[in-house]
Amino acid sequence: VFVKNPIHPELSLWIGALERLNKKGIKNLAAIHRGFFTYESSAFRNEPKWELPIELKRQLPNLPIICDPSHIAGNKILIPEISQIAMDLDMNGLMIETHNNPSEALSDSAQQITPIKLKSILENLVLRKKKFEDEILSFELNILRKKIDKLDQNIVETLNLRTELVEEIAQFKLENNLTIFQLERWFEILYKRREQAINLEMDPKMVRDIFELIHKYSILIQSKIMKEN
Repeated sequence: VFVKNPIHPELSLWIGALERLNKKGIKNLAAIHRGFFTYESSAFRNEPKWELPIELKRQLPNLPIICDPSHIAGNKILIPEISQIAMDLDMNGLMIETHNNPSEALSDSAQQITPIKLKSILENLVLRKKKFEDEILSFELNILRKKIDKLDQNIVETLNLRTELVEEIAQFKLENNLTIFQLERWFEILYKRREQAINLEMDPKMVRDIFELIHKYSILIQSKIMKEN
């Protein structure tokens, strides 16, 4: 039984559907990744949000996950790119809509491709190895991973220090009867971090997304302190 992802990016709904079928004795299951609805402007019909099938694979490592590039793309042009990304992320297969004459397809004609085009896409896919057999290459990769681990450790320690400062700020606001959310300060943070990202030639959107998440938890921490006092 194929279980496609829910319309909205909620992993718990996807897992819940799989678990309900499993409890009914249906064990031969696979997940279909078709992308997710989003209000944001996007090149895709459905935003892939690759982090969700990756997390699904982490939680259910034995579950096959098949990617549907046709529904993610919504057009013919992006299908090869999405297919390659899916393979690079170790998806277990592809579900691609094919029609002898796409213009005559009764539904989703814009995302249909011919069998000849499908053959070309599949032949041009690069199927990469899951791990190195060469011990020297594996050793070199592990050195890089250890550097990542060290940086991640520094990030967590910095977040801990930041959390302690957030708690101090919450106490200060409480004592001086200030609101938790300060709009001007939030705009200042977004502007400065964006400028820093641009200067470092980083993706400003990635940096914004990270700080929006950090700010979300900052608000939650301050709200908790306010509530307890």
